[in-house]
Amino acid sequence: MQSLKIGLWAGLKTTWTLGKIIFPVTLIVTVLQYTPVLPWIIKLITPLMGIFGLSGDAAIPIVLGNFLNLYAGIAGILSVDLTIKEVFTIAVMLSFAHNLLIESSVAVKVGVKVWIMIAVRVGLAILSAILINLVWKGGQEPAKYGMIQSTENHVTGILAISLQAVENAAFGVYQLAIIVIPLMIGIQILKDLKVLQWFSRIMSPFTRFLGMKENTSTTLAAGLLFGLAYGAGVMIQAVKEDGVSKKDVTLAFIFLVCCHAVVEDTLIFVPLGIPVLPLLLIRLFTAILLTFIVAIIWNRKLPKRQQKFLKGKAIL
Repeated sequence: MQSLKIGLWAGLKTTWTLGKIIFPVTLIVTVLQYTPVLPWIIKLITPLMGIFGLSGDAAIPIVLGNFLNLYAGIAGILSVDLTIKEVFTIAVMLSFAHNLLIESSVAVKVGVKVWIMIAVRVGLAILSAILINLVWKGGQEPAKYGMIQSTENHVTGILAISLQAVENAAFGVYQLAIIVIPLMIGIQILKDLKVLQWFSRIMSPFTRFLGMKENTSTTLAAGLLFGLAYGAGVMIQAVKEDGVSKKDVTLAFIFLVCCHAVVEDTLIFVPLGIPVLPLLLIRLFTAILLTFIVAIIWNRKLPKRQQKFLKGKAIL
């Protein structure tokens, strides 16, 4: 019973903390869809699409996915005619970089610098698209979506747009609550049963390989399974309670921005008729390689900083 109370309270606090981010951001972005702002941004980046081997229309799902989420990006894909290669390229790009406004705000709450998250995510999206364009010469057949259809919901008028924005924002917080609150209760029960300690020991070789301490395992697991936005509640609590260092939480987030919500974010692309196993492997391999490299560089620079600090102290 005590676990239920503690978990419920933690879930409510987390929902309130993240809701203060999700509600206004969703509200603003929804309104922007009915203004010239998003079309202007799409028009601005359209000429750059050729670098990635994409048509100008591909700018629509890329912008929608980055400002909103993967579902908005997929809606954008369904609204234009694309080849299989283009859909796969966009899927990889959006897997690395989507929902940037909300998920970057979550990173700040955990103590990770926002510029690091945006630079890593956008950089990986651009690099992956260029590499796919250079390596894959096929995939020119028109994409067939089959299982899903595009659904458009256009509203007009200031009042209708305002109501739509409030509804979307409220629904975003509701979605967060129905996931985060039960999740926090479950996590608290697992903590009381010492299951998370066992899980940390199991994960410790992997986290050590990536340059992190074993107390980062809960943060990694939450992000891998539930994503940066919905798993943020567990991650925020884990960072506070498990004493995860700034270095480890930064490395964990670098890993997770490359590969998070692996089940949902992979299966969501199945109806688009693209190969999802390569998509998952690209994300996982990139996450491991990038985190490993950053950890090595960080560990090499840290002793030098410590030596400089000790020398400066000795002079004083």
